[in-house]
Amino acid sequence: MADIDIDIDAPGEVAFLMGNEAIARGALEAGIGFAASYPGTPSSEILPTIAEVAKKRGIYAEWSVNEMVAMEAAAGASLAGIRALTSMKQNGVHVITDFLGNIVMTGTVAGLVLVAVDDPSGRNSSNEQDTRPVARWLGIPLLEPGDFQEAKDMTRWLFDLSEELKTICMLRSVSKISHTRGNVLLGDMPIREMKAYYDLERIARLANPIGHQELLEKLARAKEIFELSSFNHYTGPENPELMIITCGSGWLYSREAVKILQLERRVGILKIGTLFPLPENFIEKYLTRAPKVLFVEEIDPFLEPGVKELAADLPPDSKRPVFYGKRSGHLKAYGEQEPDTVIEALASILCIDYQPGDAAYEVEADKAAENHLIPRSGTLCPGCPHKASFWVIKEALKLDNRYGFVTGDIGCYTSGLGAGGFYVVKTVHCMGGGAGIANGMGQLGRFGFSQPVIAACGDSTFYHAAIPALINGVFNKSNFVMAVLDNSATSMTGFQPHPGTGYTAMGDTTDVVKIEDICRGLGIRVEICDPFDIDDTVSKLLELMDFEPIPRVVVMRHECELIRARREEVPYMVHVNPERCIGQDCGCDRLCTRIFACTGLRWNSETGKAEIDEVVCSGCGFCADICPQGAIVKEAVRL
Repeated sequence: MADIDIDIDAPGEVAFLMGNEAIARGALEAGIGFAASYPGTPSSEILPTIAEVAKKRGIYAEWSVNEMVAMEAAAGASLAGIRALTSMKQNGVHVITDFLGNIVMTGTVAGLVLVAVDDPSGRNSSNEQDTRPVARWLGIPLLEPGDFQEAKDMTRWLFDLSEELKTICMLRSVSKISHTRGNVLLGDMPIREMKAYYDLERIARLANPIGHQELLEKLARAKEIFELSSFNHYTGPENPELMIITCGSGWLYSREAVKILQLERRVGILKIGTLFPLPENFIEKYLTRAPKVLFVEEIDPFLEPGVKELAADLPPDSKRPVFYGKRSGHLKAYGEQEPDTVIEALASILCIDYQPGDAAYEVEADKAAENHLIPRSGTLCPGCPHKASFWVIKEALKLDNRYGFVTGDIGCYTSGLGAGGFYVVKTVHCMGGGAGIANGMGQLGRFGFSQPVIAACGDSTFYHAAIPALINGVFNKSNFVMAVLDNSATSMTGFQPHPGTGYTAMGDTTDVVKIEDICRGLGIRVEICDPFDIDDTVSKLLELMDFEPIPRVVVMRHECELIRARREEVPYMVHVNPERCIGQDCGCDRLCTRIFACTGLRWNSETGKAEIDEVVCSGCGFCADICPQGAIVKEAVRL
């Protein structure tokens, strides 16, 4: 196994790749010329993997302002004859459905592939939306890899399929595939001649939106191709007691469960990689071989209802198995699956007595967890400017004394819902949603509503989705304050650039599109402040909350600490003067360690004093400014 560059032309070499890297490698092997995306975990690594070799390979790669623009830009490349890929997380697929519903009708030219990476259990997301029903709803051929090799191979193959069918194709991955690593056998890196040309006559014909009949014909052709696909296969006995029908990460869980229970001679596994349209003839060939069928998939039932629908259409004299899965309650219909959940389902259905471990050990482990594991709420990094922003917003709302609150958004600052942001955020739904909700609340004065509303969003989110809501507020004279928490990066997903950073995905410098210039261009009041300057920021927030009736904006600008720390030393050396620290008698029982609760601060229960954790502390010095006793001291390091 070799440690190699992602674009090396070394067919037969084995690379240890993350699933997202394997997807990027598949696109490179397919000879793409264009890639566009918006960062969103767990999909974020696909675009930068391509971007780092883009110039060398003659590819164009960009971080777009949002998923809709990324999808439209990739489609533009396809319509001009250049193979294109766009990638995003499940939330991004929501954003692009309007465009998807039309591109499937008009058709494409060069290969166009959408990669959607879902996040079962919502570990990095506001939800755990399953994107597969979108493919079925709109009529998009859909594949789902079951391992890292398939992540690469399916991506490469989908470009050929897209060009044959003249339609967009979709690859759906999940966190366990995209964010873990495995061996991948590399293919060749063919040299493709790429010349963009917009065929006016052909595109004029394709642009007829009444293409439903053509779409159905394309899907019928896709089904024929899928019937013979090697991505679908069966392993197990000829006539098993139970057959698992599975896809994606469920295939890995199923294999491990069968192996652990030693059921290789009793249970078969029918693995489906081409999920829509289903290869019905292939499935039907195996469906009646077992009296029982268990469906294993993440997240929603997708294979399950599709196969059941197929079974309903079998001839009247056909054998029909008993189905188990999400509907029967043998597997949960939410969150990530795992080998243990499949083992439990198999043991229940086949009446197997299975004990996963020593019972006495499990009891002792549970006791140890109760006694020694400290529950921790979500928090922000030490020195994070968002924590300072929420602190000053809290102070301003308290001083205003009209029960004001924050409508929030998606990003690091979502932690404002909890203790990490002092509970000042009261709503979080989607990117741009905070400003949209504030628009509605800002029109409720006629109904006696007088609470100040602050719509908080990050800098990347501002460009992504908040601008239309701000324009709407200006147009309709809605009463709210927009607070743009500008930390100069798309921090939550890996510090990707956006229009306010001055550089692109390919590393080129570009003009900065200033947030304040956009806002001032709308004719509204804009204030710029550093949230670490507590008095100035609180003062400006109080002024803006009293200013109406149209939206006004405060840009709370302070660079993300993780970016700053890569470039320079800590700004301050911070320590606690134990003689001044009064411990639990200070500010609602330990203001610094219990209320402000920066992870760079710790409580010494033996001395009854606060301390600085020098390993964790970023040296931002904000805690020194809020300590009412002046017990926390900051000494400047840099000039």
